[in-house]
Amino acid sequence: MTQPTATQYKQLRRPLDDRMVAGVCSGVARYVGVDPVLVRVGFAVLAIVTWGAALLAYPVMWFVMPDEPAPVPPVLPDPTDPTWGQPPPPPAV
Repeated sequence: MTQPTATQYKQLRRPLDDRMVAGVCSGVARYVGVDPVLVRVGFAVLAIVTWGAALLAYPVMWFVMPDEPAPVPPVLPDPTDPTWGQPPPPPAV
């Protein structure tokens, strides 16, 4: 019998680290898999071609796209623990 496989879906989210204004263009670039500069330039060209009508899409996407979750901080060992600094026990066979 085979195990069902869980597929990791791509999610359109605004990153926390690569933002110019709100991270919309950077989030779209990560979702599509291109450089964020290309998306930003493409958005600027689209805004010029549509006489600014495309600028209405940016605040809408800012509102609709959620932020990426914050990274989980690493769990550091407690120095007051008596086993601190000791090698871990060997795995049970």
